[in-house]
Amino acid sequence: MGGTMRVVLRLAVHELRGLHSLGLWVARRRHGVRTAGDGALAAPYTGPQTAMLFGLAFAAVVETVVLAVLIPWPVVHAALLFLDAYTVVQIVALHAACVTRPHVAGADGSLRVRYGQFLDVRIPAGGVCDARVERRYPEGGHVQLSADGVLDVVVGGQTTVTVELDQPLEFVRTLGRRGTARTVRLHADDPAGLVAALRRARTGPSTSADQPA
Repeated sequence: MGGTMRVVLRLAVHELRGLHSLGLWVARRRHGVRTAGDGALAAPYTGPQTAMLFGLAFAAVVETVVLAVLIPWPVVHAALLFLDAYTVVQIVALHAACVTRPHVAGADGSLRVRYGQFLDVRIPAGGVCDARVERRYPEGGHVQLSADGVLDVVVGGQTTVTVELDQPLEFVRTLGRRGTARTVRLHADDPAGLVAALRRARTGPSTSADQPA
């Protein structure tokens, strides 16, 4: 019973974050980018799923209209109308959360990997030992953790960046369970830009060997 209650509370927190993200989206603000400090890079990841999410929202609206015509019972109609409206709000809230909660590469070498309101993994400064552009197509849900410690944060059925960690990283999964990752694979709309930012943070500013005498 305790485990079930924790899951329910966790889902309620996710819903509140989604609704908060709607407000941020309307205000054209982003969460956790400014606080990452000067030189931080926000890396959007919504590209592959935007059309799909709005297609789902449109389908829910069409379903609402069709049911309003076909169902003669006011009580049933009201209940279905509420469920469809709630579904549309949640779909739009997910899109808003993904837009306003991008991945963030800090100038200090830290990396924040997110998926909307459902996942927020913080890799500390110095925790990334390698990053590369690598397109993969994992099967399954948006957030997957394999037995060998590979965390896939999938958007639109794909990941585009692979991040190797210098040591195992413990993080909180979507429903509150803890997991440990050694490699993180994520999607970024501009994978080369994100990898370049992570590499710059690791190597520091370049210096020229040709100094004036």
